[in-house]
Amino acid sequence: MDAFAQLREDYTYGGLLEHDASPDPIEQFHRWFSDAERAGIRDVNAMSVATANAEGLPSVRTLLLKGVDTGFVFFTNYESRKAQDLDANPHAALCFHWRELERQVRVSGPVERVSRTESDAYFHSRPRGSQIGAWASRQSTAVADRASIEQQYRDMATRFEEGEIPLPDYWGGYRLMAREIEFWQGRPSRLHDRLLYTLEDGVWRRERLAP
Repeated sequence: MDAFAQLREDYTYGGLLEHDASPDPIEQFHRWFSDAERAGIRDVNAMSVATANAEGLPSVRTLLLKGVDTGFVFFTNYESRKAQDLDANPHAALCFHWRELERQVRVSGPVERVSRTESDAYFHSRPRGSQIGAWASRQSTAVADRASIEQQYRDMATRFEEGEIPLPDYWGGYRLMAREIEFWQGRPSRLHDRLLYTLEDGVWRRERLAP
């Protein structure tokens, strides 16, 4: 425990003041995302996605953001644990952490499935191997061993050896409609900057939170 307790880091990269931040949190997210891309951060679109089941038991995992429009879009297997959670409790929270910039963004709100057309378009933009993988894996189900997964992949590769691979019925996207977005910028002496945007009656309200 002592080794963990002794871990320390002071944050000195920059700050986040109200006059520098956009009044629109989606625009502010795009600004920070562009900064992270320019900084060369690997897997810049990686985000933690937290869900909870009908009993309120939480689970979290890392996914890749695939779009930001009216919401934050990601894709997965509709039979996975996260999808089962969202069927029972259609709300989620996201967290982006760009360590090199000492920044973090939290997003929360209700989640809905994207249209079949949108899922199909994204599915067919993926590498062919990933498309076959979606057919080969019943995500989150127990399997005998690694060899059985690889055999299933080979079977699916043979099945779809020619022509377009169809979108599986059990695979598609979700869109999180943000109701809260918080931007966190690390600062020295733990006096971090935190700007919280809350959507109220269609209008974004912004306030500063104590670190």
